[in-house]
Amino acid sequence: MLKAVILIGGPQKGTRFRPLSFEVPKPLFPVAGVPMLQHHIEACAKVPNMKEILLIGFYQPNEELSRFLLNAQQEFKISIRYLQEYAALGTGGGIYHFRDQIVAGGPEAFFVLNADVCSAFPLAEMLSFQEEHGEPNSFVILGTTANRTQSLNYGCIVENDKTNEVLHYVEKPSTFVSDIINCGIYLLKPDIFQHIGAVFQKNQQDMLLEEPTNGWHRAEAIRLEQDIFTALAGRGKLYVYKTQSFWSQIKSAGSAIYASRLYLNQYHTSHPERLASNKAGGPKISGNVYIHPTASIDPSAMLGPNVSIGTGVTIGAGVRVRESVILHGATLQDHCCVLNSIVGWDSTIGKWARVEGTPSDPNPNDPLAKIDSETLFREGKLTPSITILGCNVTIPSEVIILNSIVLPHKDLNRSFKNQIIL
Repeated sequence: MLKAVILIGGPQKGTRFRPLSFEVPKPLFPVAGVPMLQHHIEACAKVPNMKEILLIGFYQPNEELSRFLLNAQQEFKISIRYLQEYAALGTGGGIYHFRDQIVAGGPEAFFVLNADVCSAFPLAEMLSFQEEHGEPNSFVILGTTANRTQSLNYGCIVENDKTNEVLHYVEKPSTFVSDIINCGIYLLKPDIFQHIGAVFQKNQQDMLLEEPTNGWHRAEAIRLEQDIFTALAGRGKLYVYKTQSFWSQIKSAGSAIYASRLYLNQYHTSHPERLASNKAGGPKISGNVYIHPTASIDPSAMLGPNVSIGTGVTIGAGVRVRESVILHGATLQDHCCVLNSIVGWDSTIGKWARVEGTPSDPNPNDPLAKIDSETLFREGKLTPSITILGCNVTIPSEVIILNSIVLPHKDLNRSFKNQIIL
């Protein structure tokens, strides 16, 4: 029997995802037409013998999360529960805090997945890899190859070429260590809790020796990567399974459009029914497009590639949408043009208006390139990025909004470029 744990973080995380995370917790943000987490849950539910999926985070349980869990349980016919941490405990602290829930029922192994990654989730492959490699109680990290400069932004893994054992693990090194990076997806055995427990006890002892701090340095705040993997490397306990399939982080709103493209592409094999096609009397579709059945779209509109249209969206005549996410209830009036943008819930774009951003895609000429988690500002200027309209924003007719972020509930009355409109 197997279980899966998905680490969903909490409200003080996901700040780079604002203003979109104001309305919906980041893990529920729709990517390729379904909440980000649903891709994880779907992959876990497909694994044979998977009995339960646990979400761990420190969001207050809210209506949206409860509704999502209820729907997912019905759709995937599997127990899914949310366990709320009392504070941010880190990737190791969270699973250690709820270790009794994880080992209840005696699973042989369990997956741990970070919610902010998009991946083909080769979980079955990781299982068979674990059976073939190492001792019965070894742990597996999913790895992928990055280019030399970008590898510094991730956890880097030095492996034994023959056995795939992890010899050395460094989180975000300052100089080049290895081009194999950690994907934030792990296959662990209940044994891991002994290792985390040892770190917990050491933290407790250190805290007794130190002056009492302001309570931030809790013994329970443990990072799986820096505190556990670094220590386990080279001890015959930790192995890396390298995947050739797609993988990306979803840190900023710009990376959600890129993740959307990767998932829409995967739908050709996994969910062809989710991809729109050209039909008589329907809009012109170019490339991969997801359209929710409740959306109303004029047949003269042209959509794609890489477009997701949410529930109840209205799209008028002659509208052009490309590389964008249109969230539920938005209205795109006749002949407007939306490129490389995320249009927030219930927003309206006027006739002949143009909303455009700069894509933050990885370098297309480098097959190993990953998406850069851009800083918002560079040298005092806003870094050109995708345009984001928060919820309930109104863009008037015949204006241009370029490389800008518009906070929720704004009525604009002119054109803007390279600005955050507060």
